[in-house]
Amino acid sequence: MTLWRARLAAWLLGLFAALAVVLTAAGLYGVLSYSVSQRTQELGLRVVSVGLLIGLVASFALSRLVASQLYGVTAYDPLTYADVAVLLLIVALLACFIPARRAAKVDPMIALRTE
Repeated sequence: MTLWRARLAAWLLGLFAALAVVLTAAGLYGVLSYSVSQRTQELGLRVVSVGLLIGLVASFALSRLVASQLYGVTAYDPLTYADVAVLLLIVALLACFIPARRAAKVDPMIALRTE
């Protein structure tokens, strides 16, 4: 009974984190769809890699602030960082897949004539 507050906080944090991932994927999909509709050459993979790099650096810098909330892992657990980076990369690739597939269906001659 004494851990119910910690469990509730962890559950709520997990729920909000999952919601943040879904909102991020939807936002990335929207930005990439707009970008593809404008026939730009950038499909966002560089943006994703830069975002992952900035996120990893920021998480290293801020890990001491959340170290008291971590149960069973250290603040600098490399497996956790790798798992989160791979998860976010998969989410970003899934969000990029539909606009990239739509861009791949465009006839190159039509795309070159409009530029």
